[in-house]
Amino acid sequence: MRGYRPAPCGAAPASMARSSSSTFHAMIWPAAVNNPSRIGIPSVRASHRRPPRAGGRATAGVCYASQAVDLLPALCPEIVVRDARLEDCWEVADTHCGSFFPGYKFPLDLVLRIDRYIALLSGFTVPPGCMRTCLVAVNSNSVDNSFDVECGDPRDAGFQKYSLSRGSVAGILTVDTVADYLPRRGPMKQRRTGIAYIANVAVRKEERRKGIAKMLVQEAEARARSWGCRSMALHCDVNNIAALRLYKNQGFKCISVPEGARWPEPKIAKGVQYSFMMKLVPKT
Repeated sequence: MRGYRPAPCGAAPASMARSSSSTFHAMIWPAAVNNPSRIGIPSVRASHRRPPRAGGRATAGVCYASQAVDLLPALCPEIVVRDARLEDCWEVADTHCGSFFPGYKFPLDLVLRIDRYIALLSGFTVPPGCMRTCLVAVNSNSVDNSFDVECGDPRDAGFQKYSLSRGSVAGILTVDTVADYLPRRGPMKQRRTGIAYIANVAVRKEERRKGIAKMLVQEAEARARSWGCRSMALHCDVNNIAALRLYKNQGFKCISVPEGARWPEPKIAKGVQYSFMMKLVPKT
């Protein structure tokens, strides 16, 4: 299996979908070979500080899942949004497959996760001038909960050791400027620039309804602004009312596709209709 295409934001679980017809993009840049502890481009360093007291101001650099964090700090763990790292790859793959392909059973569900994990490790390239990154929302009190996977003989020069996180990734999101799912521009079908595209928004079932997806979208907007993008775009399943409400609350508006136009869109499951949504990126 080759992998899958980015899942649209708010896509309905494709329990009967076949993943072999789509391609998933890996999240490791070539630079990760020299610096395997990070994936993607440099990001704002997240601060790991003590949560503020009830009623206090939010600690700089730390995103909270909801206002309940200030009121019930013991019940709502501190959530930090950052770029995915090498040790997050398995949980990113597991979160994606669990959200978009929940109906698959063993052994296919395991094959999907391994395929996704290998795609994440293999890395990818983007066209010149384009950017892409994977964001993760993690429980900061679980960031050190990891285990090691050793590959090969320790005495061999090709021996590799991977550190995998466990139980820390609560949600994921990818954002890029590759414009694979944006209509081409002009008679030469040129790739559009200045538009950040959001995909693969997924939150673990036990972590939902805490505002994590909203935090991921807001961080993606900040990333798009840092890239100099003037607008953002995404596709959302028209039947996913909760996701549509989330994006509309974040300023996204549904864009009417001209009649007869063949605009590109993700293909996760047959018969799924998507709403194409966009918003302007505020300058501040």
